[in-house]
Amino acid sequence: MCGIAGLLDKHEDLTRNIGILSNMSRALERRGPDENGIFIDRDVALLHRRLVVIDRENGKQPMLCGMKNEKYAIVYNGELYNTDELREDLIGKGYGFIGHSDTEVALKMYIEYGGACVHRLNGIFAFAVYEVKRKRLFMCRDRVGVKPLFYSEFKDGLVFGSELKALLESGKVKPEIDEEGLCELFFIGPARTAGNGIFRNVKELLPGEYAYFENGVLTKTRYFSLKAREHTDSPEKSVERVRYLLTDAVERQLVSDVPLCFFLSGGLDSSIIVQTASNFHNRINSGRIHTYSVEYEDNKKYFKKSLYQPNSDSDFIHLMTSSADSEHTEVILNNTELFNALFPSVEARDLPGYVDVDSSLLLFCREIKKDYTVALSGECADELFGGYPWYHNREILFEDCFPWSRSQDVRRSVLRDGLLPRGEEYVRQKYLDTINHTDKLSSDSELDSRMREMFALNYYWFMQCLLERKDRCSMYSGLEVRVPFCDYRIVEYAYNMPWEIKAYGGREKGIVRKAFEDILPEGITWRKKSPYPKTHNPVYMKLCAERARNILEKNTPLTELLSKSGIESIIENPDNVGTWYGQLMRAPQILAYIAQLDYWFEKYKVDIII
Repeated sequence: MCGIAGLLDKHEDLTRNIGILSNMSRALERRGPDENGIFIDRDVALLHRRLVVIDRENGKQPMLCGMKNEKYAIVYNGELYNTDELREDLIGKGYGFIGHSDTEVALKMYIEYGGACVHRLNGIFAFAVYEVKRKRLFMCRDRVGVKPLFYSEFKDGLVFGSELKALLESGKVKPEIDEEGLCELFFIGPARTAGNGIFRNVKELLPGEYAYFENGVLTKTRYFSLKAREHTDSPEKSVERVRYLLTDAVERQLVSDVPLCFFLSGGLDSSIIVQTASNFHNRINSGRIHTYSVEYEDNKKYFKKSLYQPNSDSDFIHLMTSSADSEHTEVILNNTELFNALFPSVEARDLPGYVDVDSSLLLFCREIKKDYTVALSGECADELFGGYPWYHNREILFEDCFPWSRSQDVRRSVLRDGLLPRGEEYVRQKYLDTINHTDKLSSDSELDSRMREMFALNYYWFMQCLLERKDRCSMYSGLEVRVPFCDYRIVEYAYNMPWEIKAYGGREKGIVRKAFEDILPEGITWRKKSPYPKTHNPVYMKLCAERARNILEKNTPLTELLSKSGIESIIENPDNVGTWYGQLMRAPQILAYIAQLDYWFEKYKVDIII
């Protein structure tokens, strides 16, 4: 994994702007701490920061290739999981290869197939190819949106990068936010509308989208989205297919020139990945795998069961490590450190985010990076296979709103009266845009029709928020995290699976449980869904409350937006506060979000333009 950026400007000689280009590159150093490179011509510069995972000597970037009377330059971030098949295809067409990096394969796939190459790639990626003679730039993003790519257009020019901070360093993007951006932060956040970069004039390529920039014009094409097709497999065949697809995805993602490890929560999803990897390692006699879990100081003392968190992960992790015979490390997080990490978490995202869910992952990845560069994680099974309670509670399922943010009352309560009057309408329209564009079959039952809508809501919103979190918080420490459930073949298959098959046995993720019941301990297979662990220690709430009160005493652009009484009410009555975003953002997390907003406005010198 790496960081990429680029600047195209018809009116400036970029060879004279090395200082700006160096700043853009340095902004991405955490994504690529091992190497850096630049391709520069008068009106174009491509920048690369490299995290070495495969083929250190022959995978250096930007990578150049002269063929077909053209010179091509690529900057690439990601991993291809069908590299061998693609290379064989290209060799059959007369191509030769210097090394075994997937960067070289991606470049030559583009040379051979142009933009249509994306239909043949299986992986997580964002890359750009510049055709030097034609002066045309190609950019693309993987189907599911695991890897990011932001951009901003200006007169006869374009700037792009893996993270927002690279664009801000270009001098072409100002840290400004307008009413739409404020609606995103206060009524949608920590999620973002797909394609919205929050800062004015900043956008993001959508998952499954590619673009050409030529002669000052950007042309975009959506090459992948959720498409409804008839599911013809029987329940038994569906079980076999899920088993095959996920096993294949995991095994493909075990390829690396550096050691890799595994996140393990003791839940179904990470356990499937760990056991599948362990079985694979045993077949090839490559030794024990290494697993990692996260916990918080004194959490057992303060843990409280809830609808969303019925039991503690620690009860199940030992069961799984014994089954997989893994070497295991438990990372225990201190609550003060967890609070302090809220602020580098903002720097990782360049935006306020998922508060302690982000900061805990940031600290967790920092520890793992001491020994590993690559990890596999179980994200996104819940979104694809119906793991959340809102899939199973019919009242919530058919409620006409985002299920993780059913009321805007708590969001409205933190704002001064009269501010952002369109906030609720803004959210409503985003919801309607999603369900109205959900692809369906005329034969879908009422339940399956709504399940497609729920799938689309989770896929395009909740899942994207989690993927952004995983990318930024891991890459902040130069740790590459792979997500096997995000294989696009699994996404396509899951989208078209009827609910009675997906919820096999009447259980959340029932089809997945059935597909892997023979390789997992029974206690893991039929364990009730439990989300990413959060701290229950009152120390964390105290720290968040103190910071929020300090913020309210300041005179800043942010405090001009905030309701002091509304935030004091959250501090004084935390048990009566509704959810902000899903099951993991209640009173302490709302106050933490205010703290992150304050830090972001100050750190990024954000101006409000209304």
